[in-house]
Amino acid sequence: MALGPTPSSAADDDWWTPTARPAPDSAIGVTGEPFTGTNAQGEVRGFVDAHNHIMANEAFGGRLICGKSFSEAGIAEALKDCPEHYPDGSLAIFDFITKGGDGKHDPAGWPTFKDWPAHDSLTHQQNYYAWMERAWRGGQRVMVNDLVTNGVICSVYFFKDRSCDEMTSIRLQAKLTYDLQDYVDEMYGGPGKGWFRIVTDSAQARQVVEQGKLAVILGVETSEPFGCKQVLDISQCSKADIDKGLDELYSLGVRSMFLCHKFDNALCGVRFDEGALGTAINVGQFLSTGTFWRTETCKGPQHDNPIGLAAAPAAEAELPKDVEVPSYNADAQCNVRGLTSLGEYAVRGMMDRGMMLEIDHMSVKATGRVLDIFEAESYPGVLSSHSWMDLDWTERVYGLGGFIAQYMHGSEAFGAEADRTEALREKYDVGYGYGTDMNGVGGWPAPRGADAPNPVQYPYRSTDGGSVIDRQTTGQRTWDLNTDGAAHYGLVPDWIEDIRRTSGQDVVDDLFRGAESYLDTWGASERHEVGANLAKGASATASSSEWNPFTSYAPGRAVDGDLSTRWASDWSDDQQLTIDLGTTRQVGRVTLDWERAYGSSYRVELSGDGQNWTTASSTTAGDGGLDTVRFDTAPARYVRLQFLDRATEWGYSLNEVTVHRS
Repeated sequence: MALGPTPSSAADDDWWTPTARPAPDSAIGVTGEPFTGTNAQGEVRGFVDAHNHIMANEAFGGRLICGKSFSEAGIAEALKDCPEHYPDGSLAIFDFITKGGDGKHDPAGWPTFKDWPAHDSLTHQQNYYAWMERAWRGGQRVMVNDLVTNGVICSVYFFKDRSCDEMTSIRLQAKLTYDLQDYVDEMYGGPGKGWFRIVTDSAQARQVVEQGKLAVILGVETSEPFGCKQVLDISQCSKADIDKGLDELYSLGVRSMFLCHKFDNALCGVRFDEGALGTAINVGQFLSTGTFWRTETCKGPQHDNPIGLAAAPAAEAELPKDVEVPSYNADAQCNVRGLTSLGEYAVRGMMDRGMMLEIDHMSVKATGRVLDIFEAESYPGVLSSHSWMDLDWTERVYGLGGFIAQYMHGSEAFGAEADRTEALREKYDVGYGYGTDMNGVGGWPAPRGADAPNPVQYPYRSTDGGSVIDRQTTGQRTWDLNTDGAAHYGLVPDWIEDIRRTSGQDVVDDLFRGAESYLDTWGASERHEVGANLAKGASATASSSEWNPFTSYAPGRAVDGDLSTRWASDWSDDQQLTIDLGTTRQVGRVTLDWERAYGSSYRVELSGDGQNWTTASSTTAGDGGLDTVRFDTAPARYVRLQFLDRATEWGYSLNEVTVHRS
């Protein structure tokens, strides 16, 4: 409230008010000029929704989410139920599965909205454009629209009116998002004049936010991107498919994406779902891949969600005769599947394009490898957008320069989690975000009740202090967060006000810094340059090399730039690998990409003449995987890895060693 409004640089008229809004249409319930410009430090301001699904009604065969975000024919056409839900919702099968009861409801949307949208109705449109407009007027300045679908859900759901091909749906949703931008522009007098602005780089996004408008970034959340499913652990895609797919998505404007979602695929393993939903998704995993989830004992404090043993009869009925969902040991809570070699290729392809990677939904094994890769390259483009990441990864994400948003939990729970991580945000001087996941079949905050302590008092002022927000009305229905919960996107500002009242201004202040922090992560990803690998193709020698009649494990295999080859030593301690850089170079970082046989104790040593050595770094706690060793930059021609103790019964084995200036 103390920030106060910033004078607008726009025209003197009410630039935020459309000149040709459709009639009839939804009310907005906000008065006052949206804030523009930057703060005294030159930072943009505003809230970030890092995870939304505007066009999910076009996903899953087109009949799972009912209603549209906009329609040229008007609100009555946009906000109507799926045909099979008439007359009383008896065939609202997914409504029954997700909400319980008999699934029956009044299907009428406009103008009565008796039963939907609602905080616990997961099959009806929550992202009508005017509701998003209200969120923008309430202070939101960045939104990630994740293009989403799932081919297996589409194939087993009873009602559909289009193909289940995932990329076909992604292309359609991208097109319709641009169509929505045009639709809003028409109300404001032509191209570029509306508040809904799709952006494709961080500088453009900053400009949009400074103008007081909403910067919309396209993301992708799908289970088999680029056709990269796996059947019986056999990949169904190639590196060429990944390159082609990334190029196409980038050309569509996509700048962030998930590599796996719900089902294990050819790129990575997933973080499990729990309870009956987890059982149903595990069935889908089998139908898609021919294998159920497989677990192992976790190697560290991080773990995947417990799968649980709750029955899901409707889903289990889809299994072939005599096939049952397996049981799982409670002490084996990690997915055996991590980041595959194709997945690593896709990760590096995203880095090459300056794209941001969503780690929510990745197994902890896959996430750990991704963070290792990003740390080895100092790449900041990592996102956790809706509370699906193991919380023990939080500081590693912030340390890279990544961005974290919390799922749209109830205000009290949201505030408690925000308080838990407040010290880390202060340490890394970052803002916070939320991920509404609306139209994402997740459920949203229930009403706290009119008699709950500190209810939202209507009308109230926006966080910047420049707008007044009252209850939201569409047609004959008026929503109140206290008694209706977060029924649709227009109630996001009310939910933020509820957070202020239950958890304090500090949480809201961190959220108001979200736009700056998200754009910092994006901009740093765009500017990132991979440092030259000084070791690639260099001469290498070793104290020993394992002999094999069928392949070579020579020292040069560790510096050939090919992760499919490796150097391996004899099966004993006290081995060494020496790399000759050819000439004296400045060296400050060495990365060791271990095969399964790794060293628990080793030193990195530097020399200018190959005779006199200085220890740059040492460890007695090596844990395999991808080790990045950083030290004060020093001149060296030779880099020697002095291995002291083995962690396995085998020798020491490295897929690749890279050497960098810093």
